[in-house]
Amino acid sequence: MKTTKGVQNLLGDPKKAIVKVSVPMIIAMSFQSLYNIIDAIWVAGLGSDALAAIGLFFPFSFALIALSNGVGIGGSSAISRRIGQKNKSAADNIAVHSVVLGIIIGILLIGAIPFLGNIFSVIGASGTTVTMAVEYSTILFGGAVILLFTNIANAILRGEGDTKRAMYAIILGSVLNIVLDPIFIYVLNMGIAGAAWATLISMLITSLLFVYWLFIKKDTFVNIHFKDFKMNLNIIKEIFSIGIPASVSQLTMATSMFLLTAIVAKAGGNNGIAVFSTGWRIVSMGIIPMVGFATGVTAVTGAAYGSANPEKLEISYKYAIKMGILIELVVAVLILLFENQIAYLFTYSESSVHILGDLLVFLKYMFVFYPTMPLAVLTSAMFQGVSRGKNSLFISFLRTIILQVPMAYLFGVTFNQGLTGVWFGMIVGHVIAVSIAYLLGLYTIKQLKTTLTPETVKFR
Repeated sequence: MKTTKGVQNLLGDPKKAIVKVSVPMIIAMSFQSLYNIIDAIWVAGLGSDALAAIGLFFPFSFALIALSNGVGIGGSSAISRRIGQKNKSAADNIAVHSVVLGIIIGILLIGAIPFLGNIFSVIGASGTTVTMAVEYSTILFGGAVILLFTNIANAILRGEGDTKRAMYAIILGSVLNIVLDPIFIYVLNMGIAGAAWATLISMLITSLLFVYWLFIKKDTFVNIHFKDFKMNLNIIKEIFSIGIPASVSQLTMATSMFLLTAIVAKAGGNNGIAVFSTGWRIVSMGIIPMVGFATGVTAVTGAAYGSANPEKLEISYKYAIKMGILIELVVAVLILLFENQIAYLFTYSESSVHILGDLLVFLKYMFVFYPTMPLAVLTSAMFQGVSRGKNSLFISFLRTIILQVPMAYLFGVTFNQGLTGVWFGMIVGHVIAVSIAYLLGLYTIKQLKTTLTPETVKFR
């Protein structure tokens, strides 16, 4: 079987594999999140209405990413399992199907554009906030094909353990976005639309880099050829057996964000939306190490599952959990220590300074969120690696829709505790859910140690 450094990592020592596969993605996602932070800082100069407009797009951004990551994760985990099985031709075919499916879905998403304004109004936003949100989101929905291809191509490289090049691509896009934001927003006087165009152009350039690697240079583990391509329902089923639960899982997070935004709007109006969306950007940056570890967990456990090696699977899962909790605890402490300086970055203008106090309260409540999040996300990543997508979906649904949203409404609206009640309810629901998730992960590992053999490993 053809080998690359990435493949050698996946088939080697599980602890070293987790680190080698995860660290480049942590670095890449740090740049990506840095762009999101800087983007918000530039938009903050346009006022709190502009921040709220981007906040309204957050659930839809989650949805777009969920669809692209769903196909990407489904294909990526399947490729990792084939590497463990040492079946390269099947890995190639899975990669081709992933790209084709992504392009089809991207084209279909453009049809959502006419309905955006009505959806934003239903949430509870009004006035210029809705107008800005429609302007911003129309541009990004129009580039859905580019977004889908970029994320899926990145996932293909992750699936074969080549996270260094995946890192380079993400860093390129993020740096371009950081540079283009002020030019489009202020120099060209395009306002919030400029932020959207900066994002889309950056993704386009990144996608061209993936095209070069996959279709021109052709030095990746998988080879993608469309000449003799034929849709194979069995491959589509395998991709979707992980991809659909992964997409639905992230869509539940998007739905959760949608519902939480509505709850926040009810409890704190447009200012509450600005606090929540801005604060969540900070949270998103804080959990980057854990998200990076998740990519490593899916790839390494997938390869271990494909080679019917439950011991390696257990080592990689527990090691990632331990490292994730430790690192996120450090992150939580650092954010708490520098919360004033962090909050200032988003409230420096006269039109947004009034949300400073509420933003600081939000950051304090989120302290518990960081070190507990690995229990859920890394367990979900392990389930994706071992082809148990429904378990991963259950964890996300439990944490977001079943517990987090109702608890936020209960404490924030029913008990009339306002925004602080919403934050408290979110944390209560989250902690209960991640505890259940980790227990389910341990049970699954124990079960696989007695049932996983070369004869029981089956692929559709």
